Amino acid sequence: MTSESARALLAGLVDYAGLFPPAALTMDEALSEYARWRRSSEAFMLGRFVVPAARLVELGRAADAHLPEPGTGEPWRLSALVGADPHTDAALVEAFNDSRAGRAVVDTVELKAASPAQTGEALAALPPGLVAFVEVRLDEPLDAMLATLKRRGARAKIRTGGVVPEAIPDPSDVARFIAACAAADVPWKATAGLHHPLRSERALGYETTSPRGVMHGFLNVFAAAVFARAGASLAKLDAVLREQDGAAFRLDDEGLRWRELHAATSAVAATRRDFAGSFGSCSFAEPVADLRALGVLG
Repeated sequence: MTSESARALLAGLVDYAGLFPPAALTMDEALSEYARWRRSSEAFMLGRFVVPAARLVELGRAADAHLPEPGTGEPWRLSALVGADPHTDAALVEAFNDSRAGRAVVDTVELKAASPAQTGEALAALPPGLVAFVEVRLDEPLDAMLATLKRRGARAKIRTGGVVPEAIPDPSDVARFIAACAAADVPWKATAGLHHPLRSERALGYETTSPRGVMHGFLNVFAAAVFARAGASLAKLDAVLREQDGAAFRLDDEGLRWRELHAATSAVAATRRDFAGSFGSCSFAEPVADLRALGVLG
């Protein structure tokens, strides 16, 4: 049976990004996969469907066979990636939401910005009521960007991997990001490279010739978020992120434990609700299979 703390940690954790590498599914394939998992017993783990704003019209046409009719089921929630022209993409989001009212809604957007000033301009172009995540660079100081996000009511986004080894940030940089967000009280999400619960060496794609690298584990990352909110030191967060032994983590009805650190289930739930939102993954099957193998999912 899945424990209370596991449910608190995993609820809505995985934003499905099947359109993106390394899966790179077609729109029809990705929508069918998302619809299938929404009907599964693991649906409680499933978050938003991630789509470029520029493909919302295509998604609207392809999704009609899957979306509930108004009033017959919970509307699908989408996260739209905003590109270089936020005004155009904002109009696409508004048009989609108007045309699919009661069936699907873009309630979250994700974007990149090179500076705090550019961040402010991009956020100003967005329709009101959207939750906005802005991807931050880990090789630059975080304070000014996080202060801008806090002031504008926006959130941060960290890229935790990719299809080449150099796209994977060092655990010390991820620890610094999580600690900085906790200190600034800025919620965040992650994207890329978190298909598996535990830090481990893996192929970075699905082809036999794909390069290999040590990927971050989503259990490591979100456990570190819980402990960061509880005041754990940067050194402890770094150690949590580097952990590769599944036996070092325990999720039971009382809470989350990593070695000598412990957080109650209520703290896990509060962290997920208020601080560490979700992660984007082009696979939902891999997280589910690995969690079952670890005994986290009953």
